[in-house]
Amino acid sequence: MAIKLVPSAPSAYRFPLLIKHLLTTPRTIAPDQEITYQGRVRYTYRELDRRIGRLASGLAGLGVEAGQTVAVMDWDSHRYLECFFAIPMMGAVLQTVNVRLSPEQILYTLNHARADVLLFNKEFIPIVEQIASRLATVRTFVLMADDDLRLDLPVPLAAEYEAMLAAASPDYDFPDFDENAQATTFYTTGTTGEPKGVYFSHRQLVLHTLGCAASLGPAPRQGHIHREDVYMPLTPMFHVHAWGFPYLATMMGLKQVYPGRYQPDVICRLIGEEGVTFSHCVPTIFHMVLGHALAKTTDFSRWKVLIGGSAMPEAMAVTAAKRGIDLFTGYGMSETCPVLSVAHLSSAHMGRSSEEQAIIRAKTGLPLPLVDLRIVDHAMRDVAHDGKSTGEVVVRAPWLTQGYVGAAEASEELWAGGYLHTADIGNIDPAGYLKVTDRMKDVIKTGGEWTSSLQLEDVLAKHEAVNEVAVIGIPDDKWGERPLALVLLNPEFVGKITEHALRHFAAQEIEAQGISRYGVLLQVRFVKTLVKTSIGKMNKRLMRADPDALTL
Repeated sequence: MAIKLVPSAPSAYRFPLLIKHLLTTPRTIAPDQEITYQGRVRYTYRELDRRIGRLASGLAGLGVEAGQTVAVMDWDSHRYLECFFAIPMMGAVLQTVNVRLSPEQILYTLNHARADVLLFNKEFIPIVEQIASRLATVRTFVLMADDDLRLDLPVPLAAEYEAMLAAASPDYDFPDFDENAQATTFYTTGTTGEPKGVYFSHRQLVLHTLGCAASLGPAPRQGHIHREDVYMPLTPMFHVHAWGFPYLATMMGLKQVYPGRYQPDVICRLIGEEGVTFSHCVPTIFHMVLGHALAKTTDFSRWKVLIGGSAMPEAMAVTAAKRGIDLFTGYGMSETCPVLSVAHLSSAHMGRSSEEQAIIRAKTGLPLPLVDLRIVDHAMRDVAHDGKSTGEVVVRAPWLTQGYVGAAEASEELWAGGYLHTADIGNIDPAGYLKVTDRMKDVIKTGGEWTSSLQLEDVLAKHEAVNEVAVIGIPDDKWGERPLALVLLNPEFVGKITEHALRHFAAQEIEAQGISRYGVLLQVRFVKTLVKTSIGKMNKRLMRADPDALTL
């Protein structure tokens, strides 16, 4: 028997899931709500709507058409928010350029994506100057600047951003088109090979926005987001659409605060002056903010922070609780748009001590609605949900990238067996909470058994002397590999604690917690720095390659 389709009246509107429709609600319920850039630029959602129209009109005047790619190089700003909407709403593709990559990698991503237009902040003039002659497809350049300085530029400008908007009409007629049209592209910051391009459609971004709202909105006592929140991203807007939260914040009509380049003093000031209540970031950024002198006098008691990108140590959650911060984990990756799960606490959990709560807050969380998340063995068979049995995390959801740009073989590998392979190892407990225990490439094989580097990092992070820590596997003739902890000390403990003392502390904790027996083979080495990726994740590949280069 054939499937019966729903009939439509000739005049019925079919409502494609397009990014432009995320603006419908704030136009109605929050036209006078405020958006600010560093506290220096302020305007309302009503003006945001007009500026989105002006940006589209201006770009159209420069020849931008549907299907073309418009690349953006900027810090987190109101301009970037406008680009998040105007460019895909025209039917063009927004390429968010990772400005922390090397100039050669930036050149590669622009050429690989075949970008047609480049909007760039004046701070990146040196990069543009270095790569301009080798750009294969970019022919149109638009400058973004916070002031009116006249500059010597390495490329002929088609326009300056603010002047272009001032001269353009706000009344751009954004068309309807297929919701499966590509809206965005960006490049992953993998630690091996060239960056890989991922891409997302209008439909995927709208469903991801709704999925996040459906997860964060109903949370009973913590980790929820509501219309009176004040939002400030601390994950770069060039990275996975700032985890999609600018779209969510706009759809909900929240006050939005954009900090520009991440400077801890500016962030602390904006949290205090603008009343910021919701942010998201990787652990290193959170650590940077709390470690700044201004943090000692900043009121964080209303601040909710979603941590992702790297494992959150339980000790970090305990430290945050002492400052009144609602810190909790989210999970995802560039290929997943990115949010797949969130570590919400039940009302029963909230009655426990901060140390007991930290165990839940540091888990990878409960899947969002519409996310089919599994833990499987090498044959794609589900493992037990007992909180102990481990396997690879594989997933299906309506907002996952369908492949890599121009990389058919890698795309098939990503989707082997019809599920997206995360290359993360984890377990699921009887309550449904996912706990990622390691990356497949970072797990340490000692004496024929797997030892989680993340578990060992969590143990050491509990010591008051430890500022940051990364555990890597190093070759060992007897054991195959043994774990090595690279420890960055808090300044006040330098010269006052020994590597042996930390190793002894870790051995006691490992035994008490029942972690892999081979964890006691852990070695500790104090370092002057830890190598990180462009978005603040630990780059263990490079640290494994030459750990001696980091030693104090």
